[in-house]
Amino acid sequence: MLDQSSRRSAPDPLSEMLRGLRLEGVDYARYQMSAPWCLLFPAQSAARFHFMAEQSCWLRTPEGDWVRLEQGDAVLMPRGVEHALASEPGASATPLGHCAFQQCCGEIAEARGGGEGEATLFFSASLCFNVDAQHPMLRMMPELMWVHEMAVHEPAIPALLGTMSCELALDRVGAGGILTRLADVVAAALIRSWVERGCGSATGWVAAARDPDIGRVLAAIHLNPGEDWTVDALAKVMHASRSAFAERFASVVGETPARYVLQVQMHQARQWLERDKLRITAVARRLGYDSEASFSRAFKRVIGKPPSHFRAMEPPVPAARPIDASPSGEAGQPPGTS
Repeated sequence: MLDQSSRRSAPDPLSEMLRGLRLEGVDYARYQMSAPWCLLFPAQSAARFHFMAEQSCWLRTPEGDWVRLEQGDAVLMPRGVEHALASEPGASATPLGHCAFQQCCGEIAEARGGGEGEATLFFSASLCFNVDAQHPMLRMMPELMWVHEMAVHEPAIPALLGTMSCELALDRVGAGGILTRLADVVAAALIRSWVERGCGSATGWVAAARDPDIGRVLAAIHLNPGEDWTVDALAKVMHASRSAFAERFASVVGETPARYVLQVQMHQARQWLERDKLRITAVARRLGYDSEASFSRAFKRVIGKPPSHFRAMEPPVPAARPIDASPSGEAGQPPGTS
């Protein structure tokens, strides 16, 4: 039997899984917009982060509602859903790709626009996680995460945002790198606070991850997706019989162990193909497939496109490149963004 200190130090399965969620690139820009103005941010596979440094603006949510962002507010959109920022609700929207960017301080891209009214300064970043937007760890999160709702429980967040505000205002050399790191920490603190506060209703995947037995199994799968996770192997992780495990897993998670393992493995395969540029045969081998053809069929069934689609993608855009600075408005988006 575990003593109290061992019990306290035992890792929480959900924390273990979230530990594997990390940023691999941050593309950023600064916006100085004078009223009236409205920018339409298109849907993308990377997460979006906005921080209001000076004055306020309105956010049009994915549902079409308008909510006010005050100075010092920040929002995170984990799955990069379409939305708009504006000086007032209903303002005529300009697609982000039509913005003209220029370099300031050598490394931060800045866009200016709008009319002749009151100016608003805000920072925006595209956050490229090491998993895609349809991965269970991101799919469980809400479309919008509000900093002001989390800051009460995360005392470090207001201080971090205050530091971001100073970096934005001072135009100092190295500000881009510091803003990148601050955005990384703020995003991680937001996600941690959301998890610790109960993840909303804590149903579905989150509830399964918090189940003492099933959570241990999910953590094992996510931490080692390339393992040969047979039902027998997973039952041993839960210390249960094969039949008892399979029944319990299906009732809590809502799908069979084999189906869940397949989803996690194919999302990992996409990362190996797209990010690490591994050959399809090498990925198939890593996941224990006897042939490239059988792996390709399984991959397309889960992801929706063949693995060759992701092998053919261009190399990732460096993190230092400003977001949406290209004429098409797609700079800074990770490979595979449509």
